[in-house]
Amino acid sequence: MGTILERRRKDGSTGYTAQIVKKSGGKVIWHEAQTFDRRQAATAWLARREAELEAPGAMERPEDPKLGAVIDRYREESAKAIGRTKAQVLDTIKKYDIAELPCSKVTSSEIVAFAKALPVAPSTVQNYLSHLGAVFKIARPAWGYPLSYQAMEDAYLVTSRLGLTAKSNQRDRRPTLEELDLLMEHFGTVKARRPASAPMQKIIAFAIFSTRRQEEITRIVWTDFDEANSRVLVRDMKHPGDKIGNDTWCDLTPEAVAIIKSMPKRAKEIFPYSTDAISAAFTRACKVLGIEDLHFHDLRHDGISRLFEIKWHGGSIPHVATVSGHRSWQSLQRYTHLRQTDDKYADWRWKEIWQ
Repeated sequence: MGTILERRRKDGSTGYTAQIVKKSGGKVIWHEAQTFDRRQAATAWLARREAELEAPGAMERPEDPKLGAVIDRYREESAKAIGRTKAQVLDTIKKYDIAELPCSKVTSSEIVAFAKALPVAPSTVQNYLSHLGAVFKIARPAWGYPLSYQAMEDAYLVTSRLGLTAKSNQRDRRPTLEELDLLMEHFGTVKARRPASAPMQKIIAFAIFSTRRQEEITRIVWTDFDEANSRVLVRDMKHPGDKIGNDTWCDLTPEAVAIIKSMPKRAKEIFPYSTDAISAAFTRACKVLGIEDLHFHDLRHDGISRLFEIKWHGGSIPHVATVSGHRSWQSLQRYTHLRQTDDKYADWRWKEIWQ
């Protein structure tokens, strides 16, 4: 028996998705869906398709749904939680003409045309194709849909050669001690004026000394802090293939341990503040102080580079990776081009905040 789901679109209109799911032995043997602007049209299509599928041998013919319907099924049946960014990308893809094509009609040229139509930077186009490629990779082996992964691979090659896709530019921006002094003084004033505000001085210092990303900092809970072994469990650590469920134990520097121990245990999280609030405060402060082109993520870069500069446990890439959490040692090589051979934070006066 088919069903009709009513969904409110982002533009305020209503869509009606007619869906047919047939099972045998507890397994889905047929899944088909179409979305219409009117309920009457969805009902008519549902009645027609159910009648057609009752014909002898009808379900033995290969199913050829639209790409948009395959994206929906991918999201519905994925056992792994899909991250917010990936979900947003897949939703955006469904707004383009390529989503209305049957699987058998999605060729490499159609994918390239879609890439050309995206009004974003080449590095973002590459992310779009990567997320779409995940759908292509399982559509045929999992559901028997005629969606060619070879077409996607050909599109990868073409878009790369045409310059439509590119890797993100690697930043090498690091904060100077003078810039950090300005930020620490600014946030000290803010904290004195508004005691309930986020302790940005400690958050900035922790980002440097722990090398943790902004979103990772806000997710760390007290029960994941292993003080005896100077380490912390970083949940859902960012990784190209396994962001969700990628929980990793990372070593902590003495400074990072001291900062954690200085935090009050008022909530489950050690730093119970939103990433949006931290990002907005940091960006606003840089603008007010005239600090140009400094991102919060640059603090992580500085912290990792510092570990090589102070020769953390010998300064080898594997030992630095125990703190940064990198799986690929090759990706750490860009941090080994050092600017100094000592610890620029050795006599940093702001350490008194957590000592």
